[in-house]
Amino acid sequence: MIPIAPTDHDVLIVVDVQTDFLPGGALAVPDGDAVIAPINALIQRFAHVVLTQDWHTPGHISFASSHAGKTPFEMIELAYGDQVLWPDHCVQGTRGAALSDVLEASKAELVIRKGIHPEVDSYSAFMEADRNTATGLAGYLKSRGFTRVFVCGLATDYCVGWTAIDARAAGFDSLVIEDACRAIDSNGSLAKAWVAMAGAGVQRIVSEGVV
Repeated sequence: MIPIAPTDHDVLIVVDVQTDFLPGGALAVPDGDAVIAPINALIQRFAHVVLTQDWHTPGHISFASSHAGKTPFEMIELAYGDQVLWPDHCVQGTRGAALSDVLEASKAELVIRKGIHPEVDSYSAFMEADRNTATGLAGYLKSRGFTRVFVCGLATDYCVGWTAIDARAAGFDSLVIEDACRAIDSNGSLAKAWVAMAGAGVQRIVSEGVV
């Protein structure tokens, strides 16, 4: 692989490196804290960085606790399609929703908060799960002149993957930095996510390839 040197047209999108997705959190991603060191190193290589946060309302529709008799990781049908039910996590203003204390977040030029509407979930940093409500990120990036996005963070098979795919749909070149991500990987979700990303034209690289 030819090393990639980020330019002013490139942006690093760091997805959901938040307390609830790290060890001990309400929805801990296995080995999730292992992404922080490579992400912090990547942040130093990019002139432009955007962060995302899950930022759910209390009683969010994606929480199992909002549905009588349901348990986390069950699947239900909502008005906008299939929805995995999650443990309560990343509730607005709570410690669990905070970015990791050891993430080098000060360089970020924008923080996109998603999942803010109580009746619709949002994995992607670009488009909510109804596939109709935009976050505004695509317009922001285009107005800044960015043409290529590099995506890393948590979790590969959900918020990272959906963000990378939607970046392609919005007209950006999209690359996922594999070793700076970790997955939930439930019922084959990671393998399915990589297939979907490849089908959308998302490239798969490692952090050593960014210089």
